[in-house]
Amino acid sequence: MKKIQILILLFGFVTLFSCSKNESNNATLKVFLTDAPGDYEKVMIDVQSVEVHVGNDQSESGWRTLETFSPKVFNLLDFTNGLDTLLGTLELPSGEISQIRLTLGSDNSVTQNGETYPLTVPSGYTSGIKLNLHTMLLDGITYKVWIDFDAARSIVETGSNQFKLKPVIRTFASATSGAIKGIISPSIAKPYVMAIVNTDTIGTIAGDDGNFLIKGVPDGTYKVVFDPIDGYAEKNIENVAVTLGEVKDLGTVNIDGIAK
Repeated sequence: MKKIQILILLFGFVTLFSCSKNESNNATLKVFLTDAPGDYEKVMIDVQSVEVHVGNDQSESGWRTLETFSPKVFNLLDFTNGLDTLLGTLELPSGEISQIRLTLGSDNSVTQNGETYPLTVPSGYTSGIKLNLHTMLLDGITYKVWIDFDAARSIVETGSNQFKLKPVIRTFASATSGAIKGIISPSIAKPYVMAIVNTDTIGTIAGDDGNFLIKGVPDGTYKVVFDPIDGYAEKNIENVAVTLGEVKDLGTVNIDGIAK
């Protein structure tokens, strides 16, 4: 896989999803954690709190903590290729929410080639990573929002066995997105799969069984690029149309080996 460049990107993309009616007059917000995987054995992230900001100003009084969340160290690689975990829920009156804030602790690590190394978090991130939302909540509606780490681009090797976390995170909601899935043959090619439109890229790594799923893909037409491990040729599929609320199935994608 190509060397991951240092990049910090906090890309907020969210809209409302009406899931079910609630007996109360409040809206219900459900927040999930998912991951676009990296080429590591474990990526352990210490999440101390998850908060939602009510209103469009920047006042500290606007923050509300998820009611059912407990601090925990998560292995991001447990939540790849369509898997996720519910961080918590929050009952809110109708109105605007503008941001989500993750506060990280110090118990972060990365495992590579059987060895575990500390994952340093810059001091600015321990006070909270803010992700923009800006959407209106309506009474009686349940909203589902995903916080999507990109592990491959979030970890920077700064020296010999020294790693720093520079989070690359986006948010998305189920009603405002589609998805792209398929299966790689042979699975050992294990490509990084990227859906590209203009300058925007959303990606994931195919699993050991060859399956891949790119979630949270906005409506549009994409070029899908398959960047495999050494010994296999890159492959592109043009004009892949993604429709809101639907999963585009590319079927079996054959990756050619490179003759030696």
